[in-house]
Amino acid sequence: MSVKVERKTKETDICTELELYGGNVEISTGIGFFDHMLTAFAVHGGFGITASVKGDLNVDCHHTVEDTGIALGKAFNEALGDKSGIERYGTFFIPMDESLAMASVDISGRPFLVFDAEFPQERVGEFDTCMTEEFFRAFAFNAGITLHIKVMYGKNSHHMIEAIFKAVAHAMRVAAAKTDNNTPLSTKGVL
Repeated sequence: MSVKVERKTKETDICTELELYGGNVEISTGIGFFDHMLTAFAVHGGFGITASVKGDLNVDCHHTVEDTGIALGKAFNEALGDKSGIERYGTFFIPMDESLAMASVDISGRPFLVFDAEFPQERVGEFDTCMTEEFFRAFAFNAGITLHIKVMYGKNSHHMIEAIFKAVAHAMRVAAAKTDNNTPLSTKGVL
């Protein structure tokens, strides 16, 4: 099932499509490093993601990155539906050279983000490293997931952020994996 989300504001114009279990990957946000991270997220998660994003990059990258997180989160929320027949939980560690990142996700319908990472460099290309947390906050709250992210250690912001995106991708892939159970994994019977 393909989910398409369009979001147009005075600051951004976004069209994204998601295939939860594979498909084409084509990312264009105008921010090279962010394109690289979203491509890594799609490839490592096994997700088909196309995203065409036009933002007010003459200001900075904030609106483009955050609004992309909103749109992508909404796409995941819609694709996951009532969350029946999925594993629900996923945790993954990714080493990236000198850095190590962990992501743990609960596809719960209860949005929350715990983000524990400090980046030694303020920018990677045209991407402000502080926007990593803003992206994942927007993504988690719009996807309706609980997401914990921790960089255990690292010295290179590029490696640390790439480890985060890949760890979240793998954790989401594990949590969204299909099961034989046709009900949500919850003692309440609903998420």
